[in-house]
Amino acid sequence: MKHTIVSLMVIAALGCGTQKKLSLDPNALKPAVVTEKVSFDTDDPAIWIHPTDRSKSLIIGTDKETGGGLYAFDLHGKIVGKAVGMLRPNNVDIAYGVKLGGKSVDVAVVTERESNKLRFYSLPGMKEIGNGLEVFSGETARSPMGVAVYTRPSDNAIYVIVGRKTGPSGSYLWQYRLFEEKGNLAMELRRKFGNFSGKKEIESIAVDNENGYVYYSDEQAGIHKYYADPVKGNEELAFFGQTDFASDLEGISFYKFPDGTGYILVSDQQRNRFNIYAREGSNGNPHAHTLITSLPFSTQESDGSETTSISLPGFPGGLFVAMSTDRTFQYYRWADIAAAAGLRTYNAEK
Repeated sequence: MKHTIVSLMVIAALGCGTQKKLSLDPNALKPAVVTEKVSFDTDDPAIWIHPTDRSKSLIIGTDKETGGGLYAFDLHGKIVGKAVGMLRPNNVDIAYGVKLGGKSVDVAVVTERESNKLRFYSLPGMKEIGNGLEVFSGETARSPMGVAVYTRPSDNAIYVIVGRKTGPSGSYLWQYRLFEEKGNLAMELRRKFGNFSGKKEIESIAVDNENGYVYYSDEQAGIHKYYADPVKGNEELAFFGQTDFASDLEGISFYKFPDGTGYILVSDQQRNRFNIYAREGSNGNPHAHTLITSLPFSTQESDGSETTSISLPGFPGGLFVAMSTDRTFQYYRWADIAAAAGLRTYNAEK
């Protein structure tokens, strides 16, 4: 009877939102690479694919504390670049092909919470572009956290979607058009959107660029889905995963096939697992995302994650990267994930 009571107490605590830390599953997937440690607290990774030499691709990750910054890791987990001394950087995403000064530049876009700005760094050199651009101007609730980049296929217009520490339902997220103005980066607000349960906060935002959708984690509530293109309006297309997580749901990323199918991976933070959903939906409904499987990983209470189906040296069929609270990022071979869960692998070398 004592064991039953203890088990019920743990389940109840998780269900009511208490962040109960659980030990790693002994059968958890093991990473192929663990990065060198950052100074404070890893939070969110992005994968930058080198345009001509995949061996030079980078993992870009944030160190989320005042005085922290942005780190570049090689595919062996070694720190090869960094920009530190930032005012609490949070999340990062990659904008490919930003037009600036007559050139096309790949840019890491980072939220800096204490300055209420987005900061921009060229890749692979990690050189800052400008002095940052303010977000949520005129609002009492600012403190930017989540960020995701959307590039519209029809005209290559680049947008950034930004979330904050707290905000009102219906306009929790703001979306900006990124462009060049007189040789500098500039932004223009294009829409405010995003339902919010009010239960905790919204941090992780991810854009499925090819399919044209944006997803975000409403922690302790579920995953919201909208059109990524602001001209398509603010209709919520799906709200799923409400009963699939122990407490917080966090990092979102996609494993993509060219035909629009694939997988959505979402962190079940307190269980040290990732839940996997069909990218294309189910039963002919592109917005019906039901749980396929849940896998234990060796990450500790993972916030941010990123996935690519592009084969990289040491990672045939793709790479999955997730942060861990031991100040590292962990790299996993997609082939190992697919083998453990009976999932497909994209093996094309293009």
